Amino acid sequence: MALDESTTPDERATGTALAALHEEARRSLPRTAALRHALHRVPERGLDLPLTQGLVLDALADLDLEVSTGRALSSVTAVLRGARPGPAVLLRGDMDALPVTEESGEPFTSQHPGVMHACGHDLHVAGLVGAARLLAARREQIAGSVVLMFQPGEEGEHGARLMLEDGVLDAAGTPVVAAYGVHVMASTLPLGVVASRPGTFMAASDTVRVTVHGRGGHGSKPYLAADPVPVAAEMVLALQTMVTRQFDVFDPVVVTVGRVEAGTKDNVIPDVAHLEATVRTFSAATHAAVPERVARLCEHVAAAHGMRATVDYERGYPVTANDADEVARARRVTQDVLGADAWQDAPVPVPGAEDFSYVLQQVPGAFVFVGATPPGEDFRTAPYNHSPRARFDDEALVAGSAVLAALALDRLAEDQGTGTAR
Repeated sequence: MALDESTTPDERATGTALAALHEEARRSLPRTAALRHALHRVPERGLDLPLTQGLVLDALADLDLEVSTGRALSSVTAVLRGARPGPAVLLRGDMDALPVTEESGEPFTSQHPGVMHACGHDLHVAGLVGAARLLAARREQIAGSVVLMFQPGEEGEHGARLMLEDGVLDAAGTPVVAAYGVHVMASTLPLGVVASRPGTFMAASDTVRVTVHGRGGHGSKPYLAADPVPVAAEMVLALQTMVTRQFDVFDPVVVTVGRVEAGTKDNVIPDVAHLEATVRTFSAATHAAVPERVARLCEHVAAAHGMRATVDYERGYPVTANDADEVARARRVTQDVLGADAWQDAPVPVPGAEDFSYVLQQVPGAFVFVGATPPGEDFRTAPYNHSPRARFDDEALVAGSAVLAALALDRLAEDQGTGTAR
């Protein structure tokens, strides 16, 4: 943010606050990390996270926020009011964990067998609380409101969509004009480095389940039966050919068959065979086209062998698409707050999926990654998110909370004439 001779005292205060965010986030790290460790010890899955919700409510209790909880899920929405009226922006942190048995060796390891914060959502929650503290300390410089979205159910439960249905975008009494989210990475980025890109940043993710209906019989006489197993195998290969021959290589489709099940014994031809696959796409047009083509292929392969296939295509999360202007803002404020080397332009989209996509369908915003690889580990080879051995360094909380707060401050200053023009 450039400050010139016409800058008002309030505008100078905003500029000073932005410049001081990194240092203040670092001073607050012991408190923020303690919350992260508490969250990591009691991971919870899905939409009902009572222990996590309680820790969030306790952490926000002294910040003078307007706090509400979800009706259908254990979400927390908190509104921070600035000293002057203005628009609202949203900051999001997801709260749920994964069905993973932890092997990280951390001293604050999960106390819940078979459940782990293997995707770093404990850092997202603690980082959002840290950002709230940074913003609350600057309330006098804020013209508008900040909606803090603490969301359950990101890991496949569509929690963001449910919070939208609960009205999170209108929680401040005025529609949210921009939204920002952070995701930590256990590998692929150096510690503290922030990365993103305009347009498609993460893939859409769907699930397809196929049942091939044959006719069982004796393994020695397949001609007297209708064997669904080779038909299912043919489908696995045909799906790979389909994605390279029916879709543009620059708008790709990924189909991975992760489950194949059939039969009970080597010499028994089963009645049915089952396939289950994940489908990743990177544009709305391709996302719309894939279901019909997958169904047609599977049904016709089965028909060619005199059998029948039923295809259940389940929509998952849509494409996560960043607003170009908001990514430019994220790049600028990251470099202003953390330094010029703290930003990387992501060269290509990431094939993982994220339900913050629902929010970005409604309002312009940016979703960014923050490197959290611990010192001493090579970010290129360290265990990736979702691994039972994934480790996330607390230092990432400094970058995450500072960048979130900076994005909110900068976007709200824009409407006062001191932010980046769109």
